[in-house]
Amino acid sequence: MHTEALGRRGLLRASAATGAAAALTATAAGSPASAAAGPGGAGTAGTAAAPGDITGRDGTETRTVRGRLEPGAPDYVYVPVEVPAGIRELAVSYRYDKPSVPAGTPGNALDIGIFDERGTAPGGRGFRGWSGGFRTEFAISAERATPGYLPGPVRPGTWQVVLAPYTVAPQGLEYELTVTLRPGPAGETPQPVYPPPRAKGRGRAWYRGDCHLHTVYSDGRRTPAEVAAAARSAGLDFITTTEHNTHAGHAAWEGLWGDDLLIMTGEEVTTRNGHVLALGIDPGTFVDWRYRARDNAFGRHAARIRRAGGLVVPAHPHAVCVGCGWKFGPAEADALEVWNGPFTPDDEVSVAAWDSALAAAAQDPFRRPGHDTRPGRRPGPAGPGWLPAIGNSDAHREGQDVGLPQTVVLAEDLSREAVLAGIRAGRCWIAESSEVGLSFSVTDGRGRRAGIGERLRAAPDAEVTARLEVSGAPGCSVRLITDQGQLYATALPAAGTGSAEWRTTPRYAAYVRAEVRHPASDGGASGLPGPMAAMTNPVFLGRE
Repeated sequence: MHTEALGRRGLLRASAATGAAAALTATAAGSPASAAAGPGGAGTAGTAAAPGDITGRDGTETRTVRGRLEPGAPDYVYVPVEVPAGIRELAVSYRYDKPSVPAGTPGNALDIGIFDERGTAPGGRGFRGWSGGFRTEFAISAERATPGYLPGPVRPGTWQVVLAPYTVAPQGLEYELTVTLRPGPAGETPQPVYPPPRAKGRGRAWYRGDCHLHTVYSDGRRTPAEVAAAARSAGLDFITTTEHNTHAGHAAWEGLWGDDLLIMTGEEVTTRNGHVLALGIDPGTFVDWRYRARDNAFGRHAARIRRAGGLVVPAHPHAVCVGCGWKFGPAEADALEVWNGPFTPDDEVSVAAWDSALAAAAQDPFRRPGHDTRPGRRPGPAGPGWLPAIGNSDAHREGQDVGLPQTVVLAEDLSREAVLAGIRAGRCWIAESSEVGLSFSVTDGRGRRAGIGERLRAAPDAEVTARLEVSGAPGCSVRLITDQGQLYATALPAAGTGSAEWRTTPRYAAYVRAEVRHPASDGGASGLPGPMAAMTNPVFLGRE
């Protein structure tokens, strides 16, 4: 594609040599200096024509360009914006066409973000914000920025608006991009105030939390204050903010934490081959998202998450939306989100796939194979050889309940470090609400006990007893699952409070885990269980 930078003056000037409008600069992801194809596309990214410059009396200049993206365009198309000195605010708006498409064919969807003069190189040094397809306009100045974007000086140099064609209709995608540069003094950028790493807590205890939440800082409809209030109403002890592809919301929680609520920072890294939670990363950490599974790049970014103190947690791995299903494999993960929002068939598939992996890891569940631990090498997952299961609401707006579901973690205290350690070790279970209580353990005849996420070391033929206690689950039944499948089930009393015991041996069951289920909607005619009310991580049985 023939290009010229989008500048304060002479934006997309007509070429004197050809008499035609110059084309908009648009480069592929990871290749700011060329128009070569990036992940997800090939060939030219599109062209744009300039309708002319508009300059206001106060020196404000507005530039509008129109362009076209064809099916198969690169995943990320960069539009250069030359910013001169003396600019107080940069504002961007855009729109694109949405033609009718044949049934079963995706229509147009175009996401947007921006990088500043420090560039678009992987790692995000120049990252200044992302709103995906949630907003049609944004603005950045030193003092403030649209939610999802980072306030800071609008320094002179080449900025890059990034357009991300999520899906392109067969007819192509026509877009219009408008950039406004407002002159004036830069102003001062406020110092970000981040949530503290611990709350008062109750010492070593089971703490309830929701680690996948969105606000207006990405595509959510709730403010941080509304999410914090909903978390307290749901009986949660901790939450994690996980906006799509931006850390701009990390500093939006001032005054919302307290002795009763720990707020952790994170990011939902939204790639074209699946979403992953960067759970509990250091505040202010950016995790890049501009790659696909075929690029063999995810390991570097997973290591970035762990260096920032966080956990790598694939989100809704079997979701059916475009780009949502997890295609990177389990090798870099620290845990797995098997239950996302109200329990649905894709969650059922996630639980089944997770359980199959448990069986494969059961011989040596507490060793992570295949990771180079030599000094200077990329760090691998630090948890057990199996992936602990967690559940989160992924709530975006009213009608989507914060804390449905929630992960209940055994932690030494209510701190980021302790909560993440509990999740990493698998000392956690999932509940549909704080009304559901549960305890699960396995004991042997010598009085030894192992709880959720642990191993009961016993001889192959030693008899062991699994005991489950449940409250707050009226009308539900319980199931005990092993590497062979379900080997025990019973109904709870009508009030939903009761217990169940089952005896086995390590030779017969490599692990035992518990599920609490609602009745099946078809009365069990299909043989499928009803929706989940609660589930545990396994207790492994046998010697090392």
